[in-house]
Amino acid sequence: MKINLKDYLNKRKIEQLTAVKPRKNCSRCGFSKKTCYCAKIKPFDSKIKFAILIHQLEIDRKIATGRLSHLILKNSHLIRGSDYSDDTQVNALVNDPQNYCVVLFPGKSSTNLSPLNLEEKKALIPSEKTLVIFVIDGTWATARHTMRISRNLMNLPRFSFELTKPSNFRIRKQPKLECCSTVEAIFQTIEHLGPSRNFDLSLGLHHNLLEVFDYMVDKQISFQQNQK
Repeated sequence: MKINLKDYLNKRKIEQLTAVKPRKNCSRCGFSKKTCYCAKIKPFDSKIKFAILIHQLEIDRKIATGRLSHLILKNSHLIRGSDYSDDTQVNALVNDPQNYCVVLFPGKSSTNLSPLNLEEKKALIPSEKTLVIFVIDGTWATARHTMRISRNLMNLPRFSFELTKPSNFRIRKQPKLECCSTVEAIFQTIEHLGPSRNFDLSLGLHHNLLEVFDYMVDKQISFQQNQK
C-alpha cells in the first residue's frame, strides 16, 4: 500500500501534539508543579543539628516528611538507609567529641521531655557540645527495625515527649493516637529543647515546619478529591 508522505507527516504531528507528556516533578521536593511546596519554605537554624534517617522504603514516597523537614532545617542531614551501623555520616556524627548525640525514640529507657522545666532540660545536654538528634523517618515498624539492627544507635540516649493533640497527617494513617509524622515530631522537639539551646521560640521561625506540612497535606487531599 502506497503511503502519502504529507498525510503521514500530518498524522505524526497530531499524535505528538495530543500525546500525554510525562509530568515534570520538582527536582527539590519531588512533587508536581501543582502540589510543589518549595515556595512556602523558609529555612531557619534551630540551634539543634537534626540527622534525619530516611528509611529506604520511604525514599520514593513523596509524602514522607523527613525530606520536607530537611529542606527547612539549616544544618540538618538527610541520610538514606535502614541499618546505619557502618554508615559513614552517622558514625562521623556519633564519634565527633564535639557532639552530644541522642535518638528521638519513645520507650521505657527514653527521657520524657514533657514534664521537665527549662533548667532540667538544660541539664540533659552538656552546654559546650552540639546537640545532634537522630530522627528516623519511616513507619513505626521500620523505625523499630532500624533501632534494633543499627549498633551505633542502640546505646545512645533517647528522648521522647507527650503529644497534646492528634497528628494532622490526614493522608497517612497513624497506628496510634499518640503517633505523629516526622516533621511534627521535630517541631515538638524544638518546642521542648529549643530554649535550652538559645533558640528563641517567640520569633516563630519553627512554625514554618507545620505551615509547609499543612500546605502539603491540604494540596494532596485536594488533588486526590479532584481525581475522583
